[in-house]
Amino acid sequence: MRTTVDISDALHEEARKVAAAEKTTIRALIEEGLRKTIDERKRRGKFTLRKATYAGNGLHEDAAGASWDRIREMAYEGRGG
Repeated sequence: MRTTVDISDALHEEARKVAAAEKTTIRALIEEGLRKTIDERKRRGKFTLRKATYAGNGLHEDAAGASWDRIREMAYEGRGG
């Protein structure tokens, strides 16, 4: 398949030098890089947020039904905020 990729002039020049030194093509370097990147991302797996709950009985009675502004005020009370 043919496609067009825009890369910086400096990166293209570096790739050209590496390809010449290794007697290969820029196409081969790009394909190798894509394969490595795709494999790495497959191995990385899906992100899962850890469970971060605390044992307790819900909100403190002073916070139950309070607005977010009030809850924020309560959180920073006495802390100079």
